Parts: sequence; structure tokens; C-alpha cells
Amino acid sequence: MSVLVLALAVGAACCLGLGFVLQQNVARKAPLSDFLSLRLLLDLVRVPRWLAGIGLMVCGMVLGALALGRGEISFVEPLLATQLLFALALSRHQTGQPLGRQGWAGLLLLAGGVTAFIVAGEPRGGTAVTSPLRHWLIVGVMVGVALLLTAYAKKSRLGAAPVLLAVAAGLLYGVQDSLTRVTGDRFAEGGLAEVLTGWQPYGVLVLGVVGLVLVQSAFEAAPLRMSLPALTAAQPLAGIACGVGFLGDRLRTDTGALAWEAAGLAAIVAGVVLLGMHPAMPGAGRGPVGREQLDRC
Repeated sequence: MSVLVLALAVGAACCLGLGFVLQQNVARKAPLSDFLSLRLLLDLVRVPRWLAGIGLMVCGMVLGALALGRGEISFVEPLLATQLLFALALSRHQTGQPLGRQGWAGLLLLAGGVTAFIVAGEPRGGTAVTSPLRHWLIVGVMVGVALLLTAYAKKSRLGAAPVLLAVAAGLLYGVQDSLTRVTGDRFAEGGLAEVLTGWQPYGVLVLGVVGLVLVQSAFEAAPLRMSLPALTAAQPLAGIACGVGFLGDRLRTDTGALAWEAAGLAAIVAGVVLLGMHPAMPGAGRGPVGREQLDRC
């Protein structure tokens, strides 16, 4: 286990968690006419608090990319799930809510799940799969599921939409992490020319923009507690699937190890849900929906 990779991944989780809270503080007041539209980003970009949240998210993505460049995605992704701890810390400061039993239980489940998965699985690098079919199949399934969830969310609007959009964004971010890893490997092998001749960096950009629209729409439609847990749970699962599927990451596969790995992932999801539903997480309903109110955020 690399201490540097651990520090980079936890630093990324911190920036992402804090950034998402600041973004949702503003996005929940955006006009519903901007739902699932690029206009939403054009409205939000005028608000300093949202820009601060985006700045933190970008810092988190850079730190995450550095961690992915030095460690296995199956090791980094579970650590990124701890972003919810930092989101809860900021939300708790904003609301003044105590941690309580639910908070401590979620914290222990999340931390214990991450530890159990990493210790039992012993993620290690291997030879990446060179078959384009395997790459496109796994990426295609993830993106296809995300598109289906988005289409259904657009129909359901404010019902199940926030959760569906957050899961879709989490899947896209997990794929984005895997393509970031591939881009870093290409750069190490042949420099900038090797990077620009591949489709992966452009995929990272497209997935980032689409994921951002989905996340902000989820933040716009409902309180953070309905969207961030789903996002935080889906991203590491998608990233691990890509890591094992075509990046060459290897996990222990004996019966005992598999049982602990499954238990660890289940604990991560359970911890994420408990922390996400904590009273400290922003739970206010939608604010004013006019652009003039958004400008005053």
C-alpha cells in the first residue's frame, strides 16, 4: 500500500465532498426550466459559491488522477467513497446537527468497508487487456445503463429523478476514472502525442461534462441527501468493474477473500446511505426558481 496514493486519494475525496456541498447549496435554487440542460451550467457559472465548489471538484479530480496514475483503480475508488465523510463534516458545520448514532454507524460502516475490501482484496496491478472489444463492451454497458437511467429520470422529473441521475453520474464518473488511468498510461508510454491520438482523453472530457450536467440537475431537483449517497456508491462500483474488467487490476479470488470483499462493498454502500440520510445533510426543499434569486446566492 502506497502512503502517497493513500494521501492523494483521501485528499481527492476531501475536495470532492466539500465541492459537492457548495454546488448543491446553489443548484437547488436554479430554475426547473434548466433541468437536464446545458443552460443550467450557464446559470450556475455566474455564482461565486458554485464556482468555488467547482474549483474544489477540479482539485479533487486532479488529485484523483494523480492517485490513479500511481495506484490501482480498485484501491483508489473505495477511498474516493470517503468523500461523503467530508461532505457530512461541512454540512454538519452548516446545520449544527450532532453526529449521533446514525452518523457514527455510517462512519464505521464506510471506514470498515473500505478497509475490509482493500485488506481482503489486496488490489494489485497486472497486464491490461488489449482487446478493444472488452473495453468497448464494459464502457458501453456502463454508459448505456447511465443513458437509460437519465431517460427515465427525465420522465419522472422530481420523483425518482435525483437518485437516478446521481447513479447515472456515478457510473459515468467511474468510467471517467478508468479512462483517466488509461490516458495516464498512454502519456507515460509515448508522451502527449500518444495521448492525443487516442480516444480516451476525449472520452474523459465528454463524460466529465455530461456527468456535471447530471449531477447539477440532481442537486437542483432535490436535497443533497437524495443524490450524493447514490453518486458516491455508484462511482467506486463502476470504477472497480472497469479496473478488473480491462485495466488489469487483480483481486484475491479465494472464497474467504471474495466473501470479505463482498462484505466490504456492502458495508461501503450501507455506510454511504446512512451518512447521506443523516439530518446534518442539507435537506431543505427547493428554493426560489427564478434566475434573479439564483444571482443573489
